[in-house]
Amino acid sequence: MIKQVPDSQDITIDPVTKTLNRAEARNVVNPPDKNATEAAIRLKEKYGAFVTIISMGPPMAESAILEMMAMGADEGVLITDRVFAGADTFPTSLTLAKAAEVLGNFDLILCGEETTDSSTGHVGPGIAEFLDFEQATYVKDIDYQDPYFIVEREIEGATETLKIKKPCVVTITLN
Repeated sequence: MIKQVPDSQDITIDPVTKTLNRAEARNVVNPPDKNATEAAIRLKEKYGAFVTIISMGPPMAESAILEMMAMGADEGVLITDRVFAGADTFPTSLTLAKAAEVLGNFDLILCGEETTDSSTGHVGPGIAEFLDFEQATYVKDIDYQDPYFIVEREIEGATETLKIKKPCVVTITLN
């Protein structure tokens, strides 16, 4: 799962509305989502996985999907409609979970820990909840031993290792 976000080095605030002026910022792949894609591609190279990039956003988000496919993802799906404009994390999580259900046949959903434009960290756990899947957050390393994903996550200054059964949702930290 990826999101196209305004480049944090290129943002301005609208002086009237006091909100992020998205129209003037260059758009990039959310950096933590890029890390999640890199983790997916490493698993693909090691175990022969098939990587599908899914994004919910405006038509211009197709460029973010194509960028991730250039990194090594196998296919991309863009969920786009004007009705999604301004969606918060609840409908976004639900929509992405439904897309995963429709596509089916997967063992793992990887998301970035959070997005740089809202920093909530809700979407990955929300997807896991809607799909009723096990999940792990703040993961810095992931490996696979059938039928489990072995993850290392950083919590409160320590590293925790977990075995989570597939299918599952994992959020990857920003390196």
